[in-house]
Amino acid sequence: MRLFVAVLPPGAVVDELAAEVRELRRLPGADGLRWTEPGGWHFTLAFMGDVPEETLPELRERLTRAAHRTPAFRLALRGGGRFGDRALWAGADGEVDVMRRLAERSEAAARKAGIAMDGHRRYTPHLTLARSRAAAVDLRPYVDVLDAFASEPWTVGDLALVQSRLPRSSVAGERPRYEEVERWPLGAAG
Repeated sequence: MRLFVAVLPPGAVVDELAAEVRELRRLPGADGLRWTEPGGWHFTLAFMGDVPEETLPELRERLTRAAHRTPAFRLALRGGGRFGDRALWAGADGEVDVMRRLAERSEAAARKAGIAMDGHRRYTPHLTLARSRAAAVDLRPYVDVLDAFASEPWTVGDLALVQSRLPRSSVAGERPRYEEVERWPLGAAG
């Protein structure tokens, strides 16, 4: 199973961001971007790649502990950024330090469960909105528009384990599907 750990924004926040993305898609050059689907928007905390089925029980146990050790926290979508000219993303505001700790705990849980994790790097909270189809797309105008965007805040109350199902056909435009495997409440006794 191809898995990652994530924070999933609530439907009302997804709707707010979807309205902003509709405006972004009207900008010149937007057709040179591959836009992500609102139903798949998430903040990845730890990407694990392919995880053997026999690893899941220990991974679940360790993610349960990571969630229990982390209090619920306030978050909002705010602004945006880019990774070079290859990815456009919406940013986070609020108790981002708590989300960073949850990301570190999620990554540690995966490692302790025996999953090889790529080298550690500082967590940058971001929700990917689009990727460039070609290296020639200038994402700065999109980031400029996103600077004014801010969603309503919400309380992140759980941690999600998500399966990513990659496209199996060569149909143009086919995208990965994300399926929630399990959720754990944050700050729960355990």
